[in-house]
Amino acid sequence: MHANDYIFPTNFKWGAAASATQTEGSANDENKAKNIWDYWYQLNPERFHEGVGPMKTSDFYQRYTEDIKRMKAIHLNSFRTSISWSRLLPDGINVNGEAVSFYQKMFDQLIEHGIEPIVNLFHFDMPLLMQEKGGWESLEVVEAFNYYAHTAFELFGEKIKRWTTFNEPIVPVEMGYLNHYHYPCVVDMKRAVVVAYHSMLASAKVIQTYHESNQTGKIGIILNLTPSYPRSDTKGDVKAARIADLFFNRSFLDPSVYGSYPEELTELLRSYDLLPETNQEDLAIIKNNTVDFLGVNYYQPRRVKEREKPYQSDQILPEKFFESYIWPERRMNPYRGWEIYEKGIYDLAINIRDNYGNIPWYVAENGMGVENEERFSDESGMIQDDYRIEFYKEHLKWLHKAIREGSNCFGYHVWTFMDNWSWLNAYKNRYGLYRVDIRTQERSLKKSGQWFGDVARKNGF
Repeated sequence: MHANDYIFPTNFKWGAAASATQTEGSANDENKAKNIWDYWYQLNPERFHEGVGPMKTSDFYQRYTEDIKRMKAIHLNSFRTSISWSRLLPDGINVNGEAVSFYQKMFDQLIEHGIEPIVNLFHFDMPLLMQEKGGWESLEVVEAFNYYAHTAFELFGEKIKRWTTFNEPIVPVEMGYLNHYHYPCVVDMKRAVVVAYHSMLASAKVIQTYHESNQTGKIGIILNLTPSYPRSDTKGDVKAARIADLFFNRSFLDPSVYGSYPEELTELLRSYDLLPETNQEDLAIIKNNTVDFLGVNYYQPRRVKEREKPYQSDQILPEKFFESYIWPERRMNPYRGWEIYEKGIYDLAINIRDNYGNIPWYVAENGMGVENEERFSDESGMIQDDYRIEFYKEHLKWLHKAIREGSNCFGYHVWTFMDNWSWLNAYKNRYGLYRVDIRTQERSLKKSGQWFGDVARKNGF
């Protein structure tokens, strides 16, 4: 093999992804209102790994100038982050001047350093004020989100040419309404379906607002797609995988790209009395306001088989329709408990090419979380995270193959630029190209950061 066997398209976006709540810190400062994470941490700090909450996180709010220089030092040409709704509009209506000043300066500095900001509007961080109105169960909150988005477009639209409405909208559904891992910890599939539908409606309304306000950029959505692989080609296993795909991928992918829901999903929900209330006007908004591009987050596959044990619960949850199974040949990230399956990224790319009109898309997150990374430091203190380099390299090889075969992929963003706070897990698993010492907030480049910088500089490896 020669150096640079894998060369990527011209102007390929090499970058990293982050979110406001996970990096900004200053959770109680500068007129920011509480979001559900600030509130939940006050309520149950013991649920957060080592009791670390969202107050400080990686202190990007104070340190963005230096951090952007660090991005430049490793040749990133793009960076995706989010705006904090509760920081920008603390009372839901009036703009917080401190927030505007922070975001304007941060975006300006990215642009000055040749790093394109890709800006996301919602990353799991429902303002507490809006959660008290019902969160995504409430159509009033759907309208409030549209108002917030419109405000952001007016303030920052001249600078920002790539927007996304949501990051992983299935996650608040799955974790907050089918599990106890995100607030409000409701386990109720009927309410979960309402949250999913209203999130999709909110996304479509914001896309409509964007295009109607004469903006000159593009707007999309970021979905975490998990290829669903059946255990075997028996009818039962194939059906189980198809239902998992409907619930966890196509419930957002189809309406985002095609403006409609798969018939099979609608029929399945109807047969269990789980369909949300809809009206023709809202369905028309979803139909007519599809995305300009897709962001795709990929970490691990989903492997399923038909249910073998009887379903015990008296309430319907997705698990009623399939069970997970362990693929005998799987390779694991032992630290995170996730399977590493690089070909999954290729399968997603080909699916988008063949079944979703070959829409422009980019890898919006791909990464490997590892606990106690300090043990891999060399004598100079640099973390020798060769496992992460291998993870990226193998995924990029499969992505390169998909692009060569015509998949319309324009970028690859790692999760994440520097170690950041991650919801209930706090700083348990580290993902960064830069290490963050959470006591001192000092940043230091990891070996993977050096490697990835080299890839970005050469546009390949």
